[in-house]
Amino acid sequence: MTNRDFPDARQVALDYLGQHSVMSLATHGPWGLWAAAVFYANDDFTLFFLSAGHTRHGRNIAANPWAAATIQENYRDWPEIQGLQLAGTVELLNGKEKVAAIKSYNKKYPFLSNSGQVVNAALKKVNWYRLIPQQLYFVDNTKGFGHRDEILSLTNPESNV
Repeated sequence: MTNRDFPDARQVALDYLGQHSVMSLATHGPWGLWAAAVFYANDDFTLFFLSAGHTRHGRNIAANPWAAATIQENYRDWPEIQGLQLAGTVELLNGKEKVAAIKSYNKKYPFLSNSGQVVNAALKKVNWYRLIPQQLYFVDNTKGFGHRDEILSLTNPESNV
């Protein structure tokens, strides 16, 4: 099933991204498989996040830029499940791209501008990353168990994005 079957699926997925804050990021590299929860901001379906380079997922990203992620709530009943599944490449940001990511992040999390010296000092030491999805699906069990709309697939020429 593709997003052409549900023309609003792309917008529903974007709205979902805007209403949530944490993604589970899965990486693989010399330190094996790893998953970590990170806050994100987005520009369309491009996701920005920050993390220390010495973390296990940071070291994995440095060795292998491919990652997968999910964004969802903590549902209690299967028929209610909604969320995003995606896979793509992660890039370490510098220069103007880093500044743009920080701006996007600060817009989503305005409390950071008043977070104090300790947090500001920590934010200056972290790496800023961009996750560019190659595949993205919106899972929506409210439309039927296991329903998912393909929002983006760079391997599928019929993708509508």
